[in-house]
Amino acid sequence: MTKKRQPAGLRRANDPPVLILTSLAAGAKHGHALARDIKEFAGVNLGPGALYGAITRLEERGLIEPLDSDDRRRPYRITRAGSAALAEVVHDMRRLADVGAARLGLTWGSTA
Repeated sequence: MTKKRQPAGLRRANDPPVLILTSLAAGAKHGHALARDIKEFAGVNLGPGALYGAITRLEERGLIEPLDSDDRRRPYRITRAGSAALAEVVHDMRRLADVGAARLGLTWGSTA
């Protein structure tokens, strides 16, 4: 069985590209709103360099796209390719979490 290679930069749950795609899956956002949302749902504080560097790479790969804006803030949205890449990463993370939980004897929903 051949494993499909994930797009470069989409490997860990706390990678800026994964966090950005996850945030944009809920709707278009500009950089500051992305950082705020990511801090809220993941507890990760992305600095401007990490945030805008990842945005640039995601845009270059066609995983996100900029939207028109009337002010200096540029909103971005996830593309179909970005949604597909995120779905693959989430599936892989879920499979890993399921195996880890089973090997540790954990059950989902447990507070232990």
